[in-house]
Amino acid sequence: MQNVTKLRGWPARLVSPLLALGLSACAHSASPSFTLFGTFFPAWLVCGLIGIVIAIIARIAMIALKLSTILPFQLFVCSSIGLIGALLTWITWFGQ
Repeated sequence: MQNVTKLRGWPARLVSPLLALGLSACAHSASPSFTLFGTFFPAWLVCGLIGIVIAIIARIAMIALKLSTILPFQLFVCSSIGLIGALLTWITWFGQ
C-alpha cells in the first residue's frame, strides 16, 4: 500500500513546477492585449479573428468572381489567405 502512495505523489511534484513555469509567461505586463468589454483579450486572438474575417471575405470574392469553379483546394487557399491576413495584422500592430 505504501508503494501506491509514493507513485501517486510524484506526478504532482513534477507537474506543479512545469505548470508554474508555463504560466509565468502570462504574468509579464509587456504581453500585448486589448481591453474589450472590461476584460483583457490577448492580441493573437484578435488577430486570429481578423484573419477569419479576411478568409470569409476572400471566399465571398472567389464566388463573386467565379474563381470557385476554376481554383482547386479552395479550403487551403482561403485558409492561407486568412493566415496571411492575421500575420500581417500582427506584424502591423506589434512588429518591431
